[in-house]
Amino acid sequence: MIRVAIPTGDLRKQTAAMLEACDAGIDAYTAGSRMLRFDMLDGAAVARVFREKDIPVQVALGNYDIGICSLTWIEELAQRFPGHEVVRIRDLGYGQQSLWLASADNMCEQSVRIVSEYPNIAEAIARRLRLRRYRIFGVAGAAEAYPPEDADIALVAASDAAAIDAHGLRPIANVLDSSTWVIANRRSLAEKDISPVLSRLLVAGTTSPSPVLTVPSELPLTARPRAPKRDVLRIAFADGHNQPHTMGALKAAGIRVPVYEDGTVVRRPNIDVAGAEVKVIRPQDMTQQVALGQFDLAITGRDLLLDHKVQFPGSPVEEVADLGRSKYSLAVIVKDVPADTTADAVRWWRSLDANKPIRIASEFANIADHFARDRHFGRYSVIPISGASEGFVPDDAEILIEGIETGSSVRANKLTVLERFFESTICVVANKDRPQGKARAAFDEIVEKLRAGASELVGAGAEG
Repeated sequence: MIRVAIPTGDLRKQTAAMLEACDAGIDAYTAGSRMLRFDMLDGAAVARVFREKDIPVQVALGNYDIGICSLTWIEELAQRFPGHEVVRIRDLGYGQQSLWLASADNMCEQSVRIVSEYPNIAEAIARRLRLRRYRIFGVAGAAEAYPPEDADIALVAASDAAAIDAHGLRPIANVLDSSTWVIANRRSLAEKDISPVLSRLLVAGTTSPSPVLTVPSELPLTARPRAPKRDVLRIAFADGHNQPHTMGALKAAGIRVPVYEDGTVVRRPNIDVAGAEVKVIRPQDMTQQVALGQFDLAITGRDLLLDHKVQFPGSPVEEVADLGRSKYSLAVIVKDVPADTTADAVRWWRSLDANKPIRIASEFANIADHFARDRHFGRYSVIPISGASEGFVPDDAEILIEGIETGSSVRANKLTVLERFFESTICVVANKDRPQGKARAAFDEIVEKLRAGASELVGAGAEG
């Protein structure tokens, strides 16, 4: 069986059209089905839907023979694992974008802070530039929001220099031109007949060589010291799925953040609390940022706080208020396993092969590792993933540890929930080292109001 990894997200529509044009179309994929696994070419192949970031990894591991994804994620893998098994086959000519170095101000030469979704590429650039002192911050997204307060340079994907300007940043250099590529596993090419799929894909796109990472000869660094920290409370609010829940908590607390309340993604909205300023970032990055002292307060998920704390038990981040919203469970999910509990499932897998590692796929890799050790799994491996998770079991993992609300995706993919082991809501987190002066007054005011708003929610017996 030929195994093909195809993307969800921004590339899905164009990839579906390309497959149709190559006479390899998948009707349900084109229609946007919530299913993540599809038959191709009358059963000659099977396609699995992934987040782009995971596709080069799955192809490199040999779990999939062929993949379709952006060159940026292929290069991100290559910079960390130069001996990988991924072969770049064909530029499909759509999904064009570039990776840009960008800044919001002159950069201090004493220590350069670089933030990016592509930390391996950022590290390679810093080394090639021979920066004497630098720090790389890997984030889940919204890297453009960090300069100048929390980073000097952002390495971001954008269509052109004008898109960088639209973020309020100054383009420094275009370091990589990217588009969507067909890739294949090197061993599959040598040892397996994957031509029924590959021959169709080869008629699309161009045979142009793969672009290479291009680094400027130097950065516009200055000798001036970095500006001192202002006496202001710094708060992080979430974009994406958690934004409506955060908006609800703020409204219940009587805290106005006008532009944010409209659902608009503005990275620095105003807040009606004296001595406080807000930045909107990804909730996945908040605990790290609070631990580093970049923010004093953040509203994020209790699941993300737990994932941080099991990785860094001595972290200074702590929960100061449970806001009681965005309730869902972390669960153990399997497929086609004759068991009613996690312990029974482990015993069943061990009866099949006592030495084979139990594979656990999860967006919460640290929680998954902690869970497996706590439940005495024995030999196991954790597969960090970035989404589209329901399709990992049973082919690519025995267990999925995933957050579920209604369970509709679980049912759509014919999966089984063995147990729910952690209940998550959004919460307020803070550094144990509290701010002082004027910032402390703003800290106390916001936390008190958010706690009061959450108490009223519990009293009303409702969920926002």
